[in-house]
Amino acid sequence: MQLDITTLLIVTFVLTVMVGILFLFAWRQQRETPALLIWGLAHLLGALGSAGLALRGLIPDSLSIVLANAAILTGYGLIWSGVEAFEGRRFRPLLAFGGALVWLALCCLPAFYAAIGARVVVASALAAAYCTASALALRAGRAEPLPSRTVTALVLAAYAACYALRIPAAVLVPFRETRNPLQSGWVTGLCFAAMLFTLAIAFGFIALVKERAEHRQRIAASTDGLTGVANRRAFVAEAEARLARGEPVALLLFDLDHFKAVNDTHGHAVGDAVLVAFCALARALMPEAVIGRLGGEEFACLIADDGPAAVLARAERVRGAFAAVALPELPELRLAVSAGVARAAGGAFDTLMRRADNALYAAKRAGRDRVVAAPLPRAA
Repeated sequence: MQLDITTLLIVTFVLTVMVGILFLFAWRQQRETPALLIWGLAHLLGALGSAGLALRGLIPDSLSIVLANAAILTGYGLIWSGVEAFEGRRFRPLLAFGGALVWLALCCLPAFYAAIGARVVVASALAAAYCTASALALRAGRAEPLPSRTVTALVLAAYAACYALRIPAAVLVPFRETRNPLQSGWVTGLCFAAMLFTLAIAFGFIALVKERAEHRQRIAASTDGLTGVANRRAFVAEAEARLARGEPVALLLFDLDHFKAVNDTHGHAVGDAVLVAFCALARALMPEAVIGRLGGEEFACLIADDGPAAVLARAERVRGAFAAVALPELPELRLAVSAGVARAAGGAFDTLMRRADNALYAAKRAGRDRVVAAPLPRAA
């Protein structure tokens, strides 16, 4: 059965309009995601371009050839811009609209405008470039663990490959001079593929936005809002998982000394800044550690156990660095922290926590601003 190109273009128009409206509706619900607005506008422009192509022979060629393809190329430029916005990059209008501008400039040349093969090559190359750039931009952000990222990038790359295949096809199989040169088998097939790719890419983008929202919610649910480290529940879960695997770990329990006096003397804003500073310091000195805020001014660090001397040295390094913090604006502010250290390879987290807590209280009783190690438990 021969599919009619005009019918496919009309179907593509309706489908693309619906997808564009879906993106705009999603943007109204999530105004903090401008990529949705950009993708919505991209699809509506693409729909206008499809409508122009479908009316080839019924409207002037300046509309069905020049402006219709310019709208489609602008749509692809905005799709790329939406991906860039999704990845947190700024909007670059020259690149976003550059493809359409190149097309319009070339169409002003009579020799180019009269050569349908040349028009197909240029339009296909520009569309392929935008799809490839979109795939690469998604791939570049793979550090963010979104399950649909790789799949969507592959779909965009496959779409770029389809457009790239049009280039040798246009050279090797020249268009016949007919009233509507789009009426050919391979153009019809490409249009059908484009319709499927439009759906696949739209689903991919929507899935990415949804996955990012869920990922951020999970992070928020497991992160202390002030300091950015793990909250108590997330820290305990990670520690229990490592102990269940039998990993040799060390628990470093820190408690800021005289923290209530800091709040009472300098105010809670300074107190909050001290908490944030301690976490930043601990992260810098132990980048591989799992750090959590257990409550108030009490923090816990879980590190790999590389021997009692090394573990104590790392806790002592944090203590010494924190004690050396000085603020010129508050010369009378003195900071100190006490620490209790316990080591284990497997077992219950509550047991490890109790041992580290006992060591911490021993440090407090001994005068604060020091590190105390818990003795290893006796063998049964």
